[in-house]
Amino acid sequence: MTVQISQRTLEDLGFSEVLRALTQRCRTEPGRERVLARPFHDTEAEVTEALALVEEARFLSQQQFSLPLGGVTDLRTAVGHAEKGGILEPRQLIDAAQLLFAFARTREALDERREKVPRLVEISRRLPFLEAMARRLDQCFEPDGEISDRASPELKEARDRARGLHRRIKTRLDELLHDESFIPKLRENYYTLRNGRYVVPVVSNYRSEVDGIVHNASQTGQTLFMEPQAMVGLGNDLAIAQSEVSEEERRVLQELSQLVGRESTRILEGLEAVAELDEVEAIAILSADLDATTPTFVDVTELQLRGLRHPRLVLKGTEVVSNDVALTGGARALVVSGPNAGGKTVTLTGVGLCALMLRAGLPVPVAEGSRMPLYRSVHSTVGDAQDLTQGLSTFSAHVTLLRDILAVVGQDSLVLIDEIAADTDPREGAAIAIAVLEELLGKGAYALVTTHLEELKALAHMDPRFLNARVGFDSKRMAPTYRLQMGAAGQSSAIDMAARVGLPSNVCERARELSLNAGGPLTKALAAAEDERRKLYEELEKARIAAKEAEALRADLEKQKVAFERERKGRMMQFNEDVHSASEHAAQEVRDLLTKLRSEQNEKALSEARMQLQQRADEALKRAAAAKAELFQVEAPGPANLKVGAWVHHSGLGRDVEILELTDGQAVVSAGGALKMRVPTTELSGPRGRKPQQTKFPERQKGDAALKRAASAAPAQVDATNFRCDVRGMRADDALSELERFLDQGLRRGEEAALIIHGHGTGALKQTIRDHLAASPYIRMFRPGEGHEGGDGVTVVALRG
Repeated sequence: MTVQISQRTLEDLGFSEVLRALTQRCRTEPGRERVLARPFHDTEAEVTEALALVEEARFLSQQQFSLPLGGVTDLRTAVGHAEKGGILEPRQLIDAAQLLFAFARTREALDERREKVPRLVEISRRLPFLEAMARRLDQCFEPDGEISDRASPELKEARDRARGLHRRIKTRLDELLHDESFIPKLRENYYTLRNGRYVVPVVSNYRSEVDGIVHNASQTGQTLFMEPQAMVGLGNDLAIAQSEVSEEERRVLQELSQLVGRESTRILEGLEAVAELDEVEAIAILSADLDATTPTFVDVTELQLRGLRHPRLVLKGTEVVSNDVALTGGARALVVSGPNAGGKTVTLTGVGLCALMLRAGLPVPVAEGSRMPLYRSVHSTVGDAQDLTQGLSTFSAHVTLLRDILAVVGQDSLVLIDEIAADTDPREGAAIAIAVLEELLGKGAYALVTTHLEELKALAHMDPRFLNARVGFDSKRMAPTYRLQMGAAGQSSAIDMAARVGLPSNVCERARELSLNAGGPLTKALAAAEDERRKLYEELEKARIAAKEAEALRADLEKQKVAFERERKGRMMQFNEDVHSASEHAAQEVRDLLTKLRSEQNEKALSEARMQLQQRADEALKRAAAAKAELFQVEAPGPANLKVGAWVHHSGLGRDVEILELTDGQAVVSAGGALKMRVPTTELSGPRGRKPQQTKFPERQKGDAALKRAASAAPAQVDATNFRCDVRGMRADDALSELERFLDQGLRRGEEAALIIHGHGTGALKQTIRDHLAASPYIRMFRPGEGHEGGDGVTVVALRG
């Protein structure tokens, strides 16, 4: 059984617009003609094969590859003329050469990709390989279309002879034009061509004094264009030579036309193959423009389109609201309701157009995971069917179309009815609509209808074969949302729409009063049920949005975790390699120094060796500290536990501290011993180590602490100093370079403390500097400035002695 698609359905759904979009993406006239004649496939196998061909073309498109069809011209008429013995024009023969070159390029290009595009390669096998003939045609013509001297030796010889005669005649004429006795008889001193003969403009009064042949005269008759008698013989020779040239050119064209005529069958087959390749490439380009996919259709009986976008709206470049449309769970009829201009008809025609496109082997604008049956036939009645020529009203014409559809519909047909049984008494219209739909389903068809009739909306509550859907309406904006909601019936919102388009407010208010008492118990029950369903749907949407955001956050955190772990492992490997390298280097230096010690016997040499060993050890410790600081900077800090007594990490100090007090975004922390400071809580994060355990003997602990304080004495307290470095306004890289130079200078000068002025700003420069100080070998400790020193806009550092 063949697919049945009526012309009425094609017009209702606008299938011609899809074909027109395809022709605009074709590059050859045969390809455009093939698109306009594209058939609907009868079997699943045919549709599968057509879509597989498109997928190969889409693969090439994704690889930024375009078929080399440049220069392809529709030569079917010219080739047919040559086949019958006709002589082609030079332009036609040049186009034939370009066509044959395109055949060869296309065949070779696809053959290089035969593993990926076997079906396209199979089509390209029909392209004739006539490159030798193409070269012969190409060499016979110049770029401007003139027959080349290379076309034949005879043509070159004849042209050389003609060119020689031209030169001789011009030389004789130049001599004549310089003859003092001849010049007064000329109207002007030049020569020209008339009827292929060289002539000079002679004043008519001197006609009898000039020996020659008159070939033409001016409009006034005052000037005669005469060929001097001395030139006549040469002119006759030139005419004969030019005749030989023309005859040889005609012979060349005839020979080349015969070449084309002998291969006409193969050339025409190649044009058909080019048309097919051009059509498939155009479909691939259109599919990419529509962001189309291929729904599952083999052995599919349920409709489930995800993210459906109307193809015609996408082609227009307008913003399209995607919707999910489904007929599952035994349902065979979808009743779409809701306000006017809300998208009901768009949904109806969108599904129908996708059904036609799938039957034609075209991907459709739906999301991955969609499913759609291959409907055996598609029937539609969309828009006003009023026919004044036959005396039919809108309702009569509509019923006539329903009658015709019922007469031909069968198993697995798709029927699309816009505003079924409208434009008549609502009760009788509803009765007709229900009867028609029951008849359609009884014959095994699927139906999508739009309606405002409450009785049709109620069918889904009583018959499992029916399913409701509605288009949304935003009561706040008084405008449709174009969002389709499955499983719910919609209100017409006619009064709201009327108010939106400007109907007087008092009329709208009166209409609302009347509508409250209109309708029976069924209408009110449906309205209450729909209101409850609407509230549940809104809550569900909120939950879906929250779940989506949570999932996105989880995925982002997972990515960050993986990135941190990857960088940490990389830093760890580099750290281990650096330590190993440093150890090897230090061991070698120790061996060298021991060798030197064994060879030296004086005390001065021993002292110098000990100093060098100590210096090497200090440098190794500094490098290890710097590498370790850099290693642990990449670890993702956990959130700080902001409560008194909590153990947290302070980014400025680069160490763990204990929270002593908390007040409005500020915290007083203990950095060990008597050192306390007030810092913003934003600089606190999760600890890098464990909180030190309290000893069981506090008195003993106090004594130890006192001994430590005595040992360290004053160096733990850093006072402000005039040795300052101002990096305000600098970029981070420049500031760190300046800071490194400043600290190096301070150590050489023997400075004990320094003041770094960075300002507040966004805090980025301050944080960068303090992170650098935490890993710097120059620094014994640092702290934020006190109020009299500049507050948190400065950092006070203690330099290593």
